[in-house]
Amino acid sequence: MANSNLPRRIIKETQRLLSDPGISASPSEENMRYFNVMILGPSQSPYEGGVFKLELFLPEEYPMAPPKVRFLTKIYHPNIDKLGRICLDILKDKWSPALQIRTVLLSIQALLSAPNPDDPLADNVAKHWKANEAEAVETAKEWTRVYASGA
Repeated sequence: MANSNLPRRIIKETQRLLSDPGISASPSEENMRYFNVMILGPSQSPYEGGVFKLELFLPEEYPMAPPKVRFLTKIYHPNIDKLGRICLDILKDKWSPALQIRTVLLSIQALLSAPNPDDPLADNVAKHWKANEAEAVETAKEWTRVYASGA
C-alpha cells in the first residue's frame, strides 16, 4: 500500500474502503489509481444475489474531478448502458471534492435499489421499465442470474 506518488487522501480512502459490507475495491498493483470493484446486488432489488464487477479510475485531478466508474458485468438497468457507463449526477455535474470513492460506490449500490427510468442512459431498458415494470424487473433478475452470479 506504500505508494509514495499517491496523495495521502487516496491512501486513506483506500484503507476506509476495506470496511464496507457489500462493496469491495482494491487498487491495481500496476496502477494505484485504478481500482477493481465488486458490488453486491442490494437485497430486495432485481440485482439481489448478484456480484457486479466495476472498474474505477481516479484521474490526476481527483478530488477536484470525479472518478471514472463503469460496470464490467453486464447489467439490465435504465441508468447503465451496454458499455457499462453509469448515469449518476455525482459522477458528472453534482461532483464535489467532499465526496469520496466510498460515497460514489454506495451511491451506485443505491442506484441498483432504485432505478430511475426518467433519467435513462439505456433508452430501450427505460422504455421497457416504464411500459412493463414487472417484466423489466424479471429481465433484470434473469441478467443478474446469467451474468452476475459466481464472480
